[in-house]
Amino acid sequence: MHCQAAITDGNGNHAIQSITIDDPRGDEVLVQIKAAGICHTDWDSQSWAKPLVMGHEGAGIVVKTGPTVNALKEGDAVMLNWAIPCYICFQCQEGNQHICERNSAVTAGNKVSQGHATFSSTQYNDQPIERSFGLGTMSEYALVREAACVIIQVDMPFPSAAIVGCGVMTGYGSVVNAAKVKAGSSVVVLGTGGVGLNVIQGARIAGAGKIIAVDVNPDRLEMARFYGATDTVLADKADRNLLEAAGQVKTMTQGRGADYAFECTAIPALGAAPLAMVRNAGVAVQVSGIEQEISIDMNLFEWDKVYINPLYGQCRPQIDFPILQQLYAKGDLLLDQMVTRTYALTDLPQAFADMHAGRNAKGVIVF
Repeated sequence: MHCQAAITDGNGNHAIQSITIDDPRGDEVLVQIKAAGICHTDWDSQSWAKPLVMGHEGAGIVVKTGPTVNALKEGDAVMLNWAIPCYICFQCQEGNQHICERNSAVTAGNKVSQGHATFSSTQYNDQPIERSFGLGTMSEYALVREAACVIIQVDMPFPSAAIVGCGVMTGYGSVVNAAKVKAGSSVVVLGTGGVGLNVIQGARIAGAGKIIAVDVNPDRLEMARFYGATDTVLADKADRNLLEAAGQVKTMTQGRGADYAFECTAIPALGAAPLAMVRNAGVAVQVSGIEQEISIDMNLFEWDKVYINPLYGQCRPQIDFPILQQLYAKGDLLLDQMVTRTYALTDLPQAFADMHAGRNAKGVIVF
């Protein structure tokens, strides 16, 4: 079949082009994409030096299934997950499905990963093309592995479902799965973009007593209060390593520092900043995925501080996504409100511009 998709050349450009998708084989599923989230990673993917079908957040309807698909049928509404577990490798058996040794686009690579649907089954200009993170959701249709799909079991619009599979899971899971934030504790969140807002939501749901949001943008701090921040710190762009902001955080936390600090800015220079925000024996969490080499003053670890770098909120999709759906149905997890603007696929340049300007909590492409 033919459909329209956002294709990047890997050299910083993208265009809406026609692709061809074969019928599913084996445990593959063809999903009609109804909504696709817009993430900084999608912007970055334009510069990965290879052609890709863009997009790694999405939700839609199953339209065809391969002969060995077991848990899905045509007509099922699904949300997609890019950390696709195999369930049998060492890490999956350890409970670390998000870093599956066979299927993860992050740990095993994209095209070479067994989590990617048959490479030759998606073609652009008569040549096979990869799907970003094994999904490629900025497309009218996506061919994915069955393990990439989680059935939507509650009444949830597709734009809200689409954003679960990256920023929502990353933020919530970093709080609940990775840091294991305790009720009544104090939490500081550095950066209140889409991921940071979901860290704030996760902390609220976990019962944190004080949730301090730190940002340079006062409008983002207003958003943070809506999602659960109890206090805010408007940081100065000239505040090197956020040390002045850390002083304010300590003042708010009996002079000790917070119990937990989450870095959500993706700014390498702030990679060590959460260590300055937490008390002795506190927990600092690198949420935003900084991969550059940075320098850390080891004095920041004094004393007994822990710094963790979880991927994707340590997601176990078939366990965590249903939990998130139930939290949404109860009204605890705010998703509809987070989708502050929707776009057509052809409006992707404007969507990226709005994202960089911080205009949206989350922008979503709707098909």
